[in-house]
Amino acid sequence: MSDHVYKKIELVGSSPKSIEAAVENALVRAKKTVRNMRWFEVTETRGHIQDGKIDHWQVGVTVGFTLED
Repeated sequence: MSDHVYKKIELVGSSPKSIEAAVENALVRAKKTVRNMRWFEVTETRGHIQDGKIDHWQVGVTVGFTLED
């Protein structure tokens, strides 16, 4: 196994569908500008309530990516 150095960024994804969709939205958007993403960690989960029902999910995600040489 080779040595790796990672940098971490924090993102918040949202979705009216599910927690998983909120994570996916964050990762899909980050992929447009961040290369070499390797792992993620869900750090917080919350939602927005409207009229007593869940309107959408918000998920905090830490993403690790390897640095280029």
